[in-house]
Amino acid sequence: MPPTPSAPPSPTVQLAALFKLRPAGRRWPFAARAALCMGVPVLAGWLGGDVAAGLMATIGAFTALYGGDRPYLNRAVHLGVVAVSFALAVMLGVWAAEWPAMMVPAIVLIAVAATFLCNALRVGPPGAYMFALACAAGTGMPVNHLSVVQVGLLVFAGGAFAWAAHMAGALVRPRGPERAAVVAAAQAVARFAETVGTPAEDGARHAAALAMHHAWTVLTAYQPARPRPDGALSRLRALNRELHLLFAGIMNASAGLAPERAAGQARSIAARAREGGAGEDRADPGHVPLGHRGVLDSLRENLRPGSPALLAAARIGAATAIAGLIGGALGMERAYWTMAAAVLILHQGLGWTRSLQRGIERMSGTLVGLVLAGGILAIHPEGPWLVVTLMLLQFVIEVMVIRNYALAVVFITAAALTIATGGHPVPDIAHMLWVRGEDTFIGCAAGLAILAAMTPRSVRLRIPRELVNTLVALKRVLAHAARGEVTTGAARRARRDLQHRAIVLLQAYESGVDATPRHRAAAERSWPMVMAAQRLVYRALSVCWSLENAGADAPGLARTLFGADGAREIGRALLMLATAIRAGTPPAPIGPLPACLDGEVRNLRDSLVYAGTGAAARI
Repeated sequence: MPPTPSAPPSPTVQLAALFKLRPAGRRWPFAARAALCMGVPVLAGWLGGDVAAGLMATIGAFTALYGGDRPYLNRAVHLGVVAVSFALAVMLGVWAAEWPAMMVPAIVLIAVAATFLCNALRVGPPGAYMFALACAAGTGMPVNHLSVVQVGLLVFAGGAFAWAAHMAGALVRPRGPERAAVVAAAQAVARFAETVGTPAEDGARHAAALAMHHAWTVLTAYQPARPRPDGALSRLRALNRELHLLFAGIMNASAGLAPERAAGQARSIAARAREGGAGEDRADPGHVPLGHRGVLDSLRENLRPGSPALLAAARIGAATAIAGLIGGALGMERAYWTMAAAVLILHQGLGWTRSLQRGIERMSGTLVGLVLAGGILAIHPEGPWLVVTLMLLQFVIEVMVIRNYALAVVFITAAALTIATGGHPVPDIAHMLWVRGEDTFIGCAAGLAILAAMTPRSVRLRIPRELVNTLVALKRVLAHAARGEVTTGAARRARRDLQHRAIVLLQAYESGVDATPRHRAAAERSWPMVMAAQRLVYRALSVCWSLENAGADAPGLARTLFGADGAREIGRALLMLATAIRAGTPPAPIGPLPACLDGEVRNLRDSLVYAGTGAAARI
């Protein structure tokens, strides 16, 4: 039986989190930019004599919240799509407001589509929520004096300004995002080196692999097909390749690389990346790994039944429909508030525990935020004072949203209600605040109810399914490695897919332990299997990097590592393990295997036996 790695603590609901500040790094430049993007449209509306139009344009300003870690050329396209999507979503909402029976279906449609696409295509926070909120806001804002087309143009104008503000950094540090990604990867590798032989090793290893994979995504998938061969990008790619070779050396205990020395080398690479990699050798395009899968491959994968993106979209569809019907029964102007709250709970595809935590933080922040909103609405700031108020609110939101979500919600609530008034005074502030609190509670409750109803089967099946997918991807990679062919197009795709499967496997575990207590216990029992599979994957990938570094000697090294028939024996062992997981039966004993992967394959087999007959299939 292999030593059982210490599992990370499972998520728990923590009321103390309402009062704690988490580290968030240097957020004020991003917050200042978001505040500027919020204030300028309102100022333009006031100067033009139509504050309501300016407030409508602020919805497009939320474009500034997306794509902050993307290279500028890719960011330009990404933000352009976001800005257009905001305009279309609001136009649909305004159109639906003229046909009350279409309000709920329109918001459900946008919420479902946005949730699926944002999860499938890895669009970062705030993700689908802002698109659903934009459509919902379009159904309730007082803009009867504007046509649907005018509304769309206003929102797009706000998005265009946010696009320009978000792209301004290209004038100062055109390769800033790429450098930041490589620096983060190097720091993660340094932390991994420092944890070798400690209980934190498994988590640090995966974090380092994830950071390097993200760096390759930034350096390859988000770049033109043919970048300059002698530019900063090529030098940063060379540095990131050095990181992978260093990571492989750390994984290969026989290499004799001391952890302290490895950590120092990783930090040296980080320092050179901050300088742009000046003086480094250029990256050979044939030795550049692929980043994450493209748009079509990602959509194809997530359109399969049972995918997390499809499940999240299905939950959103059910919850927003129920919340909308309840809100509509209480009054159609309330439907969008209840639906927006339901989307907020579910759009990220979180499990039960973290969603419940999010619901508690949302309700707590909303209750306090209603008091703040009441004060702002009572004062009724106008003109420049309204501009300053919204800018301050948005600045605080972006500074606090990572540090303390509940505190950020206080200011989110105040900003949302201020924008929703369209710059007009509210005749009955107390009534408005009361119903907004009720609507938020209804939406959160609907989201949690649907989550509880639609979770059990997905949690039970996902971990064993991803274990099998990982073993299948591993078998493909080793077939290339045994021939010493690790830089061909097919081999690079296989290595990319294996890295992807390792990431998805750990996500499946995290989803399982985030479920209700009954299903969480079963997922926790799978931790030794998940970690054994992770170790096997990263050992295999480190072998690939060693073969790549051997250059023309790779075929000879492969024969030394795998022998005449070793790769076939490993393939049979992996196939046997995958079959046992599918069938829920004990895996058979394993015969002799090549030394380079023998220990890891046996540890995986032993972890399946230790977990109990068919345990993986019964999760």
